[in-house]
Amino acid sequence: MPLIDVSIAEGRSPEQLRNLVSALHAAAEETVGALPENTTVIIREVPTTHWSKADKTIAERQAAPAHSTEPKE
Repeated sequence: MPLIDVSIAEGRSPEQLRNLVSALHAAAEETVGALPENTTVIIREVPTTHWSKADKTIAERQAAPAHSTEPKE
């Protein structure tokens, strides 16, 4: 009975999240033989102001000027 728990930054469309759920279910079925009815997927959308890396939030990095060399999320 796989439990797949994903944290992802906010900003994806409902269709993108639905596709992610389907892909995760398929991966569990294909890789470990999990039955779809026994697989649970939880997607936790985290506000970009609550997710940081290297002491900068995703929101801060996204707001940085375009000429910045910092990677986008």
